[in-house]
Amino acid sequence: MVISVPRLVIAAPSSGSGKTTVATGLMAAFASRGLAVSPHKVGPDYIDPGYHALATGRVGRNLDAYLCGTELIAPLFAHGARGCDLAVVEGVMGLYDGAAGEGELASTAQVAKLLRAPVVLVVDASSQSRSVAALVHGFASWDPEVRVSGVILNKVGSSRHEEMLREALDESGVPVLGCLRRAAQVDTPARHLGLVPVAERRSDAVDAVGAMAEQVRRGCDLDALYALARGAGELSGAAWDAAAAVVSSPPPPLPVPSLGAAAPRPPHRPERPRPQTPDGLRVVAVAGGAAFTFSYAEHAELLTAAGAEVVTFDPLRDEQLPDGTRGLVIGGGFPEVYAPELSANEPLRKAVAELAFGGAPVAAECAGLLYLSRELDGQPMCGVLDVSARMSERLTLGYRDAVAVSDSVLAVAGTRMRGHEFHRTVVEPGAGAAPAWGVRAPERRVEGFVQQGVHASYLHTHWASQPGVARRFVERCRTS
Repeated sequence: MVISVPRLVIAAPSSGSGKTTVATGLMAAFASRGLAVSPHKVGPDYIDPGYHALATGRVGRNLDAYLCGTELIAPLFAHGARGCDLAVVEGVMGLYDGAAGEGELASTAQVAKLLRAPVVLVVDASSQSRSVAALVHGFASWDPEVRVSGVILNKVGSSRHEEMLREALDESGVPVLGCLRRAAQVDTPARHLGLVPVAERRSDAVDAVGAMAEQVRRGCDLDALYALARGAGELSGAAWDAAAAVVSSPPPPLPVPSLGAAAPRPPHRPERPRPQTPDGLRVVAVAGGAAFTFSYAEHAELLTAAGAEVVTFDPLRDEQLPDGTRGLVIGGGFPEVYAPELSANEPLRKAVAELAFGGAPVAAECAGLLYLSRELDGQPMCGVLDVSARMSERLTLGYRDAVAVSDSVLAVAGTRMRGHEFHRTVVEPGAGAAPAWGVRAPERRVEGFVQQGVHASYLHTHWASQPGVARRFVERCRTS
């Protein structure tokens, strides 16, 4: 199979240069021309893909060479870009920045090479003139395998400033494909973990994406950018397929009655009868809404391929789990922002606790861990785990190389997975009697909780790297 989707990688010398504004604006501008645009984001970020989806009307997808492995980058890209006229890939941090201590691994540069895609460098020109040429020359010449094929100048102050920048870049040999003036209306609000997700400000986000598109239309040569995208090299190989991945994954070992240390069930929480579903249907409820916005699209696709019916619910609004729920997935997000509202929804908190104490499989990552705790910043949560969670001044951030310490509904002990941590909260204690993961760096430690059918941890993982996770989870839904 030959993959020939026109594509561009939007990169920058550093974070804060305007990659998200330019990439999202380009996606929306090309989509408004009637093109089917496939949006992608390098790295583990969950928030930018939400804006990408708003701009294109398609699911935003991540390309993370650390979490998924370099061998899956092109297949995952082809899966997302199937049937599209153009793919726009937003980079992460600076062009050559990747996983700490791992060379180019997981960098935008590496992904661009794996995709054989031209790179457009977004440069914050607000405090420079002729020096911009030296900066662009350095980035373009650092790695000959990376094709820096154009520059978009951002935060340009005036017509005279633009003229000086263009004159300087004439000597660099890298064409200027766009020039954007300072525009406060395209700014998007941020807080302790980055941009505010689309789900929390949809109307304002629509306006912001529209403003980004208009700015890009006015300031960029869209015809030249599309021509550049069409010059991307062909890729060979098959697109990733969830069904094929699940079939080829190792079959899950037979489930055991109890995994890890079982917490005592409070006497006022009687075990709820297991829902009866026709024909063995396995409903997996996935938390969504404004408080739980972090998930990779491939997770739901893998669960579906493994035989589950995936149904989304909103813990802020829904007082009961979806009918027939046999398993629960609670991903990342911002429960700390919505702690009072989550706490006020007592019927759902009780339903989640009853499901978990009844032995049903529950997979919780980061925000999900907080929601299952006894309390979050003093607000009662589901009480599935006897831990207390609170906000912290310290940011915990980085890739993690992990190994499963305990048998769980996701993996057998000894399974290696790579993950990512990104939070400003702490839970006390940080690990249960049966921890979820052993983490090697930045310090050796165990973290997370395996309790009956619950697997709860701060670690975000990408199941495409281990599709057997979804197969094992759904199998446990069938037998629990």
